[in-house]
Amino acid sequence: MFLVKRDNSNKNFIIKGLITAILLSAFIYLSYFNIEYRLIDTIFGLLGIYFLLTIPRKAMFIAGFLSGVLWFYWMIISLKYYDLIYLAPVLLLAIGVLYGFIFLLFTLYDKIYFRLIAIFAFTFLGPFGFDWMKFELLFIDSYLGTSKEDFLLILVSLLMIAKLKKTKLLSIIPLFLAFSFENKTYIENPDIKISMPQVNLSQNLKWEKTYKEMILKNNFEYIDNAIHNKKDLIVLPETVFPLVLNKDEKVLTSLKNKSYEIDIIAGSLYLEKNQFYNVSYFISKGNVQIAKKLVLVPFGEEIPLPKFFVDLINDVFYEGAEDYSKAKVPTDFIINNQKFRSAICYEATNEKIYQNLNGVKYMIAISNNAWFTPSTQPTLQKLLLRYYSKKYNITIFHSVNGSPNFIFKP
Repeated sequence: MFLVKRDNSNKNFIIKGLITAILLSAFIYLSYFNIEYRLIDTIFGLLGIYFLLTIPRKAMFIAGFLSGVLWFYWMIISLKYYDLIYLAPVLLLAIGVLYGFIFLLFTLYDKIYFRLIAIFAFTFLGPFGFDWMKFELLFIDSYLGTSKEDFLLILVSLLMIAKLKKTKLLSIIPLFLAFSFENKTYIENPDIKISMPQVNLSQNLKWEKTYKEMILKNNFEYIDNAIHNKKDLIVLPETVFPLVLNKDEKVLTSLKNKSYEIDIIAGSLYLEKNQFYNVSYFISKGNVQIAKKLVLVPFGEEIPLPKFFVDLINDVFYEGAEDYSKAKVPTDFIINNQKFRSAICYEATNEKIYQNLNGVKYMIAISNNAWFTPSTQPTLQKLLLRYYSKKYNITIFHSVNGSPNFIFKP
C-alpha cells in the first residue's frame, strides 16, 4: 500500500508540473494559431501564476523544465546550420534543466510569500542575459495590464486568494487595479512613406556563394519596386546582404547610387579594425551611416562566459570563429528630420536598446528569423515587441526575413 501511494504521489507532482507549464505557455501557442480571446488569456494566465505560487515544491522542477522546453524548444532548429544537429537533445535537456532549477529557486524558502517575491524578482532578470521568459507576457492579450506594477498586483491578488479564508472577495481589489483599460497612447505616423518588402530566404541558402548573385538581384529589385511606388524609405531585414558590405565596393556603390532616389536601410556585416559587426546600413543621398548591434544574442553571437570557456566553445563547436563585436550605445538615424532608433533582431526585445530614447517615437527593427522557422519563435518575438512598444510608447517597424513583417503601435 505504501508503494502504491508513493507512486500515485509522484504522478500527482508530474501532473501538477505539466499543467502549470501548459498554463504558463498557452498564450504563445494561442497566438501562434491566431486564437485571441482576452477572457481565455486572462483565465489561463491567472491560473498559471496561481499554480506557480501554490503547487508543491516537488512539482516546481517539472513545471520549470517543461516551461523552458515549451517556450524555447525552437533554439535547437538553428543547430542544423552549424552542422551541430546531433547536439539537439543535449541543448533541449539543458534548456529544461536550467529553467527547472530556476523554478526550484522560487521555493528556496518554501513559503508562498517568498515565492511571490522570487517570481516578481525574476521579471527583472534573465539567465545569461537572455530575458525572453517574461511572466508579464502571459497577459499581453488579456484584460489585465503588463507593467511591473500590474504584475505585482496580480501576484498579490492570487496570494490573497490562496491565503484568505472568509474574505477572499477582497482579492478582487488588486485585480481590478491591474485591469487594462486600453488607453492607447496616440503617436502620429512618421511623415514618410516606408516600404518593407516581405523577404523569405532560407538560412541554408543565404551564405551559399552560388546564390549570392540571385540574392543581390532580388534585393535590388525590392529597391527598384519601392522607387517605382514612390516610397521615401525601404527597410530590408538583418543580413539581407550576406557579405561584408563596407568591403564590397561594387555593391556599396550601387546602393549609394540608388540612395539618390530612395533612402535605404539594410542589414549586413561590417568590418572595422579586424572586428566584425552585425549592423544596419543607412544609405541616403550617397552617404552611409552604420548602426552597430548593441545587444548580441547569448550563445549565438557571443558566449556570455569567462574568456577561457568562450575560446574553448568557439574552437570546439564553431571552428575557431570569434564572437561578434558590439556597440556601446544605441544609434538613431535621422530620416526626413525624424529620429528612428535602430535595432537588430534580438536587441529589439531587450531593455538596453530602449534606454535614453530622449523623445524618439519610432524604431526600425530588422530581423532574420530564418534561423528558427517554422516554429513559435517569431510569435514570441512578436509578443515581446508588442510588450516593449506599449511599455516605451514607441512605434516599431519590424522588417523580417523568414516570418511576416509587422508594425507595432503602443
